[in-house]
Amino acid sequence: MHTVPSSQASAPRESDLHILKVSTESKNLALGNAVHARLIKTSQFDVVPSNHLLGLYCKCDRLSAARQLFDEMPERNGVSCNLLMAGYLHGGFPTQALSVFKLMSFGELLFHPNEYVFTTALASCADISALNEGRQCHANVLKSGLVSHSYVRNALLHMYTKCLDMESALGVFGGGSDFDLFVFNSMINGFLDNGQQSEAKNILSRMVKEIAQWDHVSYVSVLGLCTDSKDPKFGGQIHGQILRRGMEYSDFVCSAIVDMYGKCSDVQNAVLAFHELPGKNVVSWTAVMASCTQNGHFEESLKLFIQMADDGVQANGLTYAVALNSCAGLSALRSGDALNGHAEKTGCKSYLSVGNALINMYSKSGSIDDATKAFTSMLNRDIISWNSIINAYSNFGFAKEALETFHNMLAEEETPTCVTFIGVLSACAHLGLVDEGFYYLNHFMRELGIEPGKEHYTCMVGLLCRAGRLDEVDRFMRDTRTEWDIVAWRTLLSACQVHGNHGLGYKVAEHILQLDPDDVGTYISLSNMYSKARRWDGVVKVRKLMRQRDIKKEPGVSWIQIGNETHVFVSEDKKHPWMEQITEKVAELITEIKLIGYVPNIACASHDVEDEQKEEYLRYHSEKLAIAFGVIRMPPGAAIYVMKNLRMCDDCHVAMKLISIVTNRKLVVRDANRFHCFESGCCSCDDYW
Repeated sequence: MHTVPSSQASAPRESDLHILKVSTESKNLALGNAVHARLIKTSQFDVVPSNHLLGLYCKCDRLSAARQLFDEMPERNGVSCNLLMAGYLHGGFPTQALSVFKLMSFGELLFHPNEYVFTTALASCADISALNEGRQCHANVLKSGLVSHSYVRNALLHMYTKCLDMESALGVFGGGSDFDLFVFNSMINGFLDNGQQSEAKNILSRMVKEIAQWDHVSYVSVLGLCTDSKDPKFGGQIHGQILRRGMEYSDFVCSAIVDMYGKCSDVQNAVLAFHELPGKNVVSWTAVMASCTQNGHFEESLKLFIQMADDGVQANGLTYAVALNSCAGLSALRSGDALNGHAEKTGCKSYLSVGNALINMYSKSGSIDDATKAFTSMLNRDIISWNSIINAYSNFGFAKEALETFHNMLAEEETPTCVTFIGVLSACAHLGLVDEGFYYLNHFMRELGIEPGKEHYTCMVGLLCRAGRLDEVDRFMRDTRTEWDIVAWRTLLSACQVHGNHGLGYKVAEHILQLDPDDVGTYISLSNMYSKARRWDGVVKVRKLMRQRDIKKEPGVSWIQIGNETHVFVSEDKKHPWMEQITEKVAELITEIKLIGYVPNIACASHDVEDEQKEEYLRYHSEKLAIAFGVIRMPPGAAIYVMKNLRMCDDCHVAMKLISIVTNRKLVVRDANRFHCFESGCCSCDDYW
């Protein structure tokens, strides 16, 4: 600690000022305090040394001491105000900075602000997006004639862009010239934040002409423009320019390059750009993982997560969120469980993004119980959390829980979004609540200013279909002003199958094939309807049409994760190394469920062969093979989770309900339509899917 010798007590004021300058530069608070004490003792406490002390306290983050000094100063000037304002601004208290500005502009001090004060005030407005205060500052700037100062103009532009008032920003921009790089960066980012890509490109064109040397912020901004424009060619040119200029990569530029390629669906170049980086940290690792996840390359994303750990890079909350969403894409419950435990050990599980990703992962991997636990254990929730759990309940057929959670959400004053109502309307469909569904659609949503979209109308089609009101569906689809997509028509086609209205089903199938002649699912549904009606001529006709159009039926594929391995089964495929044991277990399960009422539904076998052979075909459907393998490998009583690429047939659905009884297990099967939770002989879909 430095001390001031007593011989200097009566030193000239210039000496005190010199000591204060030195103490400010070196942040020597003790030395400054000593001078402060001597100034008080010698009554030399005028405005100049006081301002030096203000600067010292602000630079040392002693803002309370600075404010006390400011309030006790017998004389203050504009410099005093600006020093305190700048201290508040850089210390993270822009609101207090503005309070000082108001005190000097409209209060008891009444100093004429100079260009430095206005610059600090405008920067404070920008920090808290205080547009009204910013406009008042602008008016005062115009009155004072200080708008010609470049840094005042820059501060004005920055304030308007941060407040997303791009019209006012353009007014300032158009009235000046010789803007620096900071201004161009602000303008481009402002237009991008406002969703005005063409205007951002116009600013970029001018920046290319006027600014020769760009900084990291410029490149991040321009790469963001490439990302928003989905223009990988332009992004590649910017990437090339960075390489040619030999710029030192910053974390933000690295992640922006990788993110740009990923958002433009160019995963290959995203990964290549990542591997070319001279240094890799958690930001760049997370960016390349996110690029893979966003484009459906889930396995690659998880491999990168493992490589990152091997390289000794510690994952953060966002990294775990990306990895968990990759597990969700693969329905990899065991891997997601492991990541959950790992995130908890590292303290990242408490992050909101990780909690939301856990709900998503568990719900898409078939464990609604774990999704519920993830939701209830969250310390903080946002609209994504509520939407995720509501839609998860709806997808599993837990409609009462979905609506109960929706009402809890309203009680906590969380405002629903359009995504919320997809889950709510789906829940109404599951419970057959037609009137309630139309209330939410026609009244509640509109009261909140949410315009119903195609997804909501499709939910209403599903609601009417499930209620068996197929005639009303036709009228609703004709009267509703929306461009119906193929999903709505498929929903109606599925309802025709469930309710046995094959006549309407044939017409709907023909309409779908007019919209999309290559829709494989419709050919299969049409073939199944002919098969159930024992119209083998119709089955032959559909298959002939598929051959003529080169439409190939996708084989039924189911997969199950045991430990860290995923086992894949194809219908009637006997190549699995455990197939002998699996075949025996299937036969054993079929025998057991026949004792409690199972009768093979041979109408589900789309083969014109003898009934015994049809029963054999049904036995080797992929989901039956996967379930049998799960019974063999999983501990007694453990739940079994199976994923399937196609819709489950009626026979397998009945069989799964009965297998859940004889094995005393919960069986969860996710097919192309929804999740089915089989437990104690019941299914969460209430036998409608």
